[in-house]
Amino acid sequence: MDVNEFKHVSYLWDKAKAAELAGDEVALLIYRSNLLGADLRLTNYGGGNTSCKAMAKDPLTGVEKEVMWVKGSGGDIGTLKKNGLAALHMDRLLNLKNIYRGIEHEDEMVELFNHCIYDLASKAPSIDTALHGFLPFKHIDHLHPDAAIAIAAAKDGKKITQELFEGKIGWVGWQKPGFDLGLQLKQCLDENPGIRGIMLGSHGLFTWGDTAYESYLNTLEVVERCSIYLEKNYGKKGEIFGGAKIQSLPKEKRLQQAAALAPVLRGFCSSQTKMIGHFTDDDRVLQFINSNDLDRLAPLGTSCPDHFLRTKISPLVLPLTANADLTDVAAIKATLSPAFEAYRKMYADYYDACKHPNSPAIRDANPVVLLYPGVGMFTFAKDKQTARVAAEFYINAINVMKGAEAVSEYTSLPRQEAFNIEYWLLEEAKLQRMPKPKSLSGRIALITGSAGGIGKAIAKKFAAEGACVIINDINEERLQTATAEFVQLFGKDAAAAVQLDVTNLATISKAMEGAALAFGGVDIIVNNAGISISKTIADHGIEDWDKLYDILVKGQFLVSQAGIAVMRKQDIGGDVINIVSKNSVVAGPNNAGYGSAKAAQAHLSRLMAAEVGGDKIRVNSVNPDAVIADSNIWAGGWAEGRAKAYGITVAELPAYYAKRTLLNEMILPDDIANACFAFVGGLLSKSTGNTLNVDGGVAMAFMR
Repeated sequence: MDVNEFKHVSYLWDKAKAAELAGDEVALLIYRSNLLGADLRLTNYGGGNTSCKAMAKDPLTGVEKEVMWVKGSGGDIGTLKKNGLAALHMDRLLNLKNIYRGIEHEDEMVELFNHCIYDLASKAPSIDTALHGFLPFKHIDHLHPDAAIAIAAAKDGKKITQELFEGKIGWVGWQKPGFDLGLQLKQCLDENPGIRGIMLGSHGLFTWGDTAYESYLNTLEVVERCSIYLEKNYGKKGEIFGGAKIQSLPKEKRLQQAAALAPVLRGFCSSQTKMIGHFTDDDRVLQFINSNDLDRLAPLGTSCPDHFLRTKISPLVLPLTANADLTDVAAIKATLSPAFEAYRKMYADYYDACKHPNSPAIRDANPVVLLYPGVGMFTFAKDKQTARVAAEFYINAINVMKGAEAVSEYTSLPRQEAFNIEYWLLEEAKLQRMPKPKSLSGRIALITGSAGGIGKAIAKKFAAEGACVIINDINEERLQTATAEFVQLFGKDAAAAVQLDVTNLATISKAMEGAALAFGGVDIIVNNAGISISKTIADHGIEDWDKLYDILVKGQFLVSQAGIAVMRKQDIGGDVINIVSKNSVVAGPNNAGYGSAKAAQAHLSRLMAAEVGGDKIRVNSVNPDAVIADSNIWAGGWAEGRAKAYGITVAELPAYYAKRTLLNEMILPDDIANACFAFVGGLLSKSTGNTLNVDGGVAMAFMR
């Protein structure tokens, strides 16, 4: 095909860039892989693998030998680098056929790949290594394009493939990836010399070329032809997915419903492990969940193993009307509870019916994908990236069902085959090798005033410990700057941003909705936003007094009230931490408004702790003092006011505050962040109503 003819895939090859890499086949492999991974129509995140074979010197003998570089276990071709490749001696890999004991023992071959390693610093070889190794081509692409899988998962997929490509694409029926499947690919090639690729039933596509560019172009052309074929057939059998059964709510109403329901769903899905949520009302999702065929197709589950591993056996379709009244939380939970119980029983029955004597123990039986007709799709997983990727994979599955139904009839993996993939001992071993979750993994934190100073330090600490954080501030410019910083430090899935004025109920509600839509709810509220005004009683005006009490006291109350409401929806406990002050217990000079407001914050914390303990919500306080670095508190005349009160200059304040402490230490934002983490990190899970002083030791501020 002429590269300008591509309509359904993106031709991204830059001849000048490729020319710079000429002669380095591994560099060209990485370049090609990144281009393929950049187009989600060609493969999904983490899906598929690519390889090249080239000559390289044996490090021991100096003799040139053929080596295969292939994407290693657990990588992503879109972001692939050389350290993500496995490099193997081809002669050793091919010799493994001589000791292969048959399909019943093929899992043992993965460990034997280690005896073929050429580059000892390379990534661990994946289960698909043999599939690339037994095909003789210099460059090979194995991808999961929706358009190809739609044909591969169709009831007449083999026949369609034969006719569409006039015999130039081979067919190998469904089989779990492994050594034997690699032998089947070689057999298909031997029986069909001259083919340009192989379709794997219910799985994906293999294509190849003698150069990186030939392989890239061949892949694009095959996927483009599949896409054109599907496009021509949409509508021939009638409306897509049998036409619309219901209509979507307007966009704004969809988001309102989703935000209201997400914490409830998160609570159900977190019955075993705290989960993070993702929501999408993508048009492709709405077309499927609003359709007449939803009830027939959704229970079938997915076909491609990569889809299935991330989306579970099937989704849960929520038994709610799109415009259901979600204000009565108890009634909504009563409606949803039987559906979740039925799903968990279905999953347990599936496990019991399919398990083998050596199968790993049953995993979390809660659904990953939840479909709300007329509104959208929720996904829940251990972290935001996994939840987001699960949503992307289910959209892939929707595309596959759409295409397969247009040209034939969609077929999913048989339940036993699906189980053999999900509970594969090699997959279990991969799960066991994953790093231990961080202390705050699965937790969602909203820290008020987190675009700078103490608030930003707390948010950074929580994000570093695995939490998803809601960055917020009253100042839009500061908010944007802080959000960009968090994305750079922690990635796009670690933080969401909302503008928040703690004295404004409307912005507080929007912030909670934002937390629900971004992550599914909230677990930790840190009331940090504040101001400082230092004046004598004589000089203290009512406007300053009201401002202090509005931001410090009323703000703490309103944000806590809204956060507690979300936590109660989730019913999985939570934390409220109030950043109070040494001044809440110390009678300092020129401090009547600020000190009394801080005292009100402290006692409000005790009152809240007493009230919400039954909900497993802990309320604790941190009392800082003299946090000067990067703190907004010192703006607006506060520093000048305190210096005047103590009869010193502003420049002398840091040393003055440090010297008056028992430890003679300056207090930094990170010190406050560490104190907050102490309350939520797990070691103090049975502590509530307490106060932690972080002031370097001020005897007058001792709590007892």
